[in-house]
Amino acid sequence: MATCDARAPSLSPGGGGGGDVQTATVDLLVLTFNCAKQLVKPGVFARHLRWAMGRNSGGVLPEVVVLSLQEVAPLSKAFVGEYFLRGYLERFEEAVNGAAMTMTARRKKTKTKTKETTATETTTDTTTDTTTTTENTPYTLVKARNVGYTAMMLFARHPARLGAVHEAEVGFGAADMGNKGAVGMRTLYSDHDGRTTELTFVATHLAAMEWNLPRRNANWAAIMRGLTFENPEAVLAKTEEVEREDDDDDDEGTRLLNGNEDQGCDNRQHARLRRRLHDLSVYKPSSHLFVAGDLNYRIAPTPPPPGASLPSLDPRSQHYFPAFLPLDQLTRERTAGRTLHGLVEAPVTFPPTYKYLSTGCRDGDGDGGYYDESQHYEDEEDEDEDDNDGDADSDKDVVRWRFASHRWPAWTDRILYLDMPSWLEGRQQMHVRAYDALPVIRTSDHRAVFLRVDVPLVAPADLAARPSSSSSTDAADPRLRLPVEIDPEAWARRRAARQKERFLGWTMLLWSSPEGAWLLLASLVVAAGGAYWFYYAGV
Repeated sequence: MATCDARAPSLSPGGGGGGDVQTATVDLLVLTFNCAKQLVKPGVFARHLRWAMGRNSGGVLPEVVVLSLQEVAPLSKAFVGEYFLRGYLERFEEAVNGAAMTMTARRKKTKTKTKETTATETTTDTTTDTTTTTENTPYTLVKARNVGYTAMMLFARHPARLGAVHEAEVGFGAADMGNKGAVGMRTLYSDHDGRTTELTFVATHLAAMEWNLPRRNANWAAIMRGLTFENPEAVLAKTEEVEREDDDDDDEGTRLLNGNEDQGCDNRQHARLRRRLHDLSVYKPSSHLFVAGDLNYRIAPTPPPPGASLPSLDPRSQHYFPAFLPLDQLTRERTAGRTLHGLVEAPVTFPPTYKYLSTGCRDGDGDGGYYDESQHYEDEEDEDEDDNDGDADSDKDVVRWRFASHRWPAWTDRILYLDMPSWLEGRQQMHVRAYDALPVIRTSDHRAVFLRVDVPLVAPADLAARPSSSSSTDAADPRLRLPVEIDPEAWARRRAARQKERFLGWTMLLWSSPEGAWLLLASLVVAAGGAYWFYYAGV
């Protein structure tokens, strides 16, 4: 099991634990946020993210940051992607670097005050802290990808420590399109001593509505079948080609004499094929796995009746929110083996993350809302005029909110991961520094949720090693046997769905947005000009 500690742990090289092989880790922060198809304000999001980065961190920035974003932009722009999505993602890149810059600057200011360092010593500390990153951009955006509404952004303090990033996507919305879907990224991380580990990330948005529990489980099954990091058809074709070549090497007489051996050979070939397909999946045995998203699991199969008592943030209330946690669908379905197979979650100690209504007020007006957790920032200095955006008052943006009465408040936004294999000799543990929700943001009805964790630097070959004997618990581990079969036509289905997305996205964009109107007008002007020229050229 993972450990979860409220205290700051000892730090290791490359972003995590002590100086020996036994404690080498990579310091990882994963965050999920449903953007409600709105542009975020970078300064506000940076302020919240800075609080997350500072939790149990010892003032050290995470080495790798992964954002899982749902409803990242209006559907037309999300389906078209590329240029039309850039403005939405750039704001998150600005927020990540803004949060890191302010956190680093305040840490240095504190060091200067407490240690009374000289100007020369302060300059030396700056050079050491940023290493291969620039002062203005502590993080490099290594890769960004979306499937419809859902996007993933991968950042690194030292991008050279990440190997090639392999990508995957699957849609399970209407006609397999990406109005609901998942994005995957997989990469090899190496620390400065050459120790490596493989990391797989999945960002997803499952089916909404209280009554849609079976569909949410089916969405997860679609991820297990279709989110593959290579084309399964290509793997099958290559395997068949190798088998044909092997058959050609044996004459008929040899095959008749060695019938039993041939049967054993067929079994071995089948086992190799299964392992090869297993390696394409999200459950690759040699890789760590993190799943983050708006998973949409609720606490009831129907909306609340009028006048229902909703969760409260008051510890003195009989409706204090922890009393509702036993009703959580995700925990029940996961422990029953019907979804998120084999994954674990750090203890949930934060309030429901959905559904919020912002009153739009900054001061009390007697409307029954709650102020958000402004105490998150009580320990920060009131010198925000030195922050990079300079608009400190608006960046605080303490939102007054209440739960929507037509939806049961629920923990829809979650981050889960594969724990270390139980059969790994001398296995290290995931060390969870923090698992919490950010304050409410005015533009969304969801809270963002983040996980800060030290991931052991276990080599892929060691992670993939199979147990010499399996217990009943090990037998259910998806690293040993996939819960479902891989869909060999997954990539072909995705290509067909992507064509539909582009057509639908451009159609919606042309008829329902200012950008589309200008494009349509420009096209008409060009067409009219061309017709005029050809007409008079013909005369």
